Amino acid sequence: MLNVVLFEPEIPGNTGNIMRTCVATDTKLHLIKPLGFSLEEKYIKRSGVNYIDKCTYTIYENIEDFFAKNQGTFYFLTRYGHKPHTSFDYSNKDENIYFIFGKESTGIPPQILKPYIDHCMRIPMTKNVRALNLSNTVAIMVYEALRQQDYRDLLTEEPHKSKNFIEES
Repeated sequence: MLNVVLFEPEIPGNTGNIMRTCVATDTKLHLIKPLGFSLEEKYIKRSGVNYIDKCTYTIYENIEDFFAKNQGTFYFLTRYGHKPHTSFDYSNKDENIYFIFGKESTGIPPQILKPYIDHCMRIPMTKNVRALNLSNTVAIMVYEALRQQDYRDLLTEEPHKSKNFIEES
């Protein structure tokens, strides 16, 4: 199972977008407090559109609470990572894979990253940008894992139109 973990997220619009991505990809979301917003805020609802109620998520009091309640392989997205995100194997559909993302302003603290240094990664980019937007980074990671898993049971055709919709239009 794929899991997205947001460590102390600060921007409600990012979390709403991530919730929508999680619903679209059947990915579980984990939110680690403190949150920089309320899940009732209009920004969450606007960016998540009508999908938030379909999002499977759990809220944790802190990072220790998260680690105590979850087992699997943990990957950390950080600008300090030394390996590209594509250098890891996410192809095992039976493995609990957790992609852990830090808060928008400061990322994941080094003391959390240090024991997992071999699972710290960075999405390659130019020197002109410190980091990509959090919700974009989540989408990149989830879809890389799904690509390696042959997109599991996700739909590759629009379910509400005929297969030849464009040709018939």
